[in-house]
Amino acid sequence: MSDRQRRGPAQRQDAIAEAVLAAGSGTAAELAGRFGVSLMTIHRDLDELERQGIVRKYRGGVTAQRSGVFESSVAYRAKTMREEKESVAARAVELVEPGMAIMLDDSTTALALARRLPDVGPLTIVTNFLDGLNLLAPVQGIRLIALGGDYDPLHNSFMGVSCVEMIESLQVDLCFVSTSAVSAGNAGHQEQRVVVVKRAMLRSAVRNVLLVDHTKLGRTALHRVAPLSDFERVVVDDGAAPEALAELAKHKVDYDVAARPRR
Repeated sequence: MSDRQRRGPAQRQDAIAEAVLAAGSGTAAELAGRFGVSLMTIHRDLDELERQGIVRKYRGGVTAQRSGVFESSVAYRAKTMREEKESVAARAVELVEPGMAIMLDDSTTALALARRLPDVGPLTIVTNFLDGLNLLAPVQGIRLIALGGDYDPLHNSFMGVSCVEMIESLQVDLCFVSTSAVSAGNAGHQEQRVVVVKRAMLRSAVRNVLLVDHTKLGRTALHRVAPLSDFERVVVDDGAAPEALAELAKHKVDYDVAARPRR
């Protein structure tokens, strides 16, 4: 079926979302032409996709990409930097020992780690990420604790006061989180509701590890999650520039550089 043949609003909006997530951004005029609808109709479609948290509108266009103020949707993040995230996860899983209680945030990098945890042995895993819960629920040997709260479709996870209160009732051996930005000795994120949950997670753990792909280094975000000194170590892929690693060393941060598979 061609783009122009997808006439139903829901089907058309799904197709628009696929197109924007694949390209990262687009203009309203381009999308109207591609889907054979008026600019007024395409703007209504984009308004609905923005309401769902899939894209963000700006004057004359739409984007799925993050900024210093807005995070991208989990659907877009899942498509980006896959190889780098897998290499970070492969290094991070070496820190996990059988019998541990592990907390994972709602990042796609932590999800890459979650895929490797069944191979470690018996574990207790705590997460607010619906993708992680669905992935780990059928796995034998995993005691899974779901953090509830207000469902957030942008992140496909649970947040809010009840989520934070549940986190505060627990203590885990090791917490893995990712953030959107690392600069000036701090880990940062764009959205306040996400920051509150990540901070609670870090307080609940004996040891904390920050998982980031190299594109996060040197970026800024509106809110500080935590100083890098709150983390036992930072795990980053080998795409990190020497000056970015030097900045980590300047702030006396222990870091591991995870090698990506050579082709």
